[in-house]
Amino acid sequence: MAARTKARKRAVDLLFEAEQRGVNASELLRERLAAPVTEAPLSEFTADLVTGVVENWTQINDLLTTYSQGWSLERMPAVDRAILRLGAFEVLFGQDVPEGVAISEAVALATELSTDDSPKFVNGLLARLAEVKPTLA
Repeated sequence: MAARTKARKRAVDLLFEAEQRGVNASELLRERLAAPVTEAPLSEFTADLVTGVVENWTQINDLLTTYSQGWSLERMPAVDRAILRLGAFEVLFGQDVPEGVAISEAVALATELSTDDSPKFVNGLLARLAEVKPTLA
């Protein structure tokens, strides 16, 4: 598994864990950077992803809600929310990753971590965000 792919998975893990525990993802990130719970410390890319999602949290959630066509965030599986938030951050705000790569990585995470229907849903929603990105101010 490529380093950036692993970093994305760890970012999804952190976002998911923070939501499940009811803690701020930035707070959890700070804890994990100070005292890693795995052999390998979190990468800078993982930290940048989690920080970026948190900094754009409200806008990301609003856009996911707007373009998910009948699916509220609460109705989505928690792991899908984490994957979609990460993917939306990379599609909308990522500087160094092409949109197609960000979408493909999110779909791969959904395939590995979520339901059989999730990859198609993640692909469609993130592709829609990429499509409307030029109209967002």
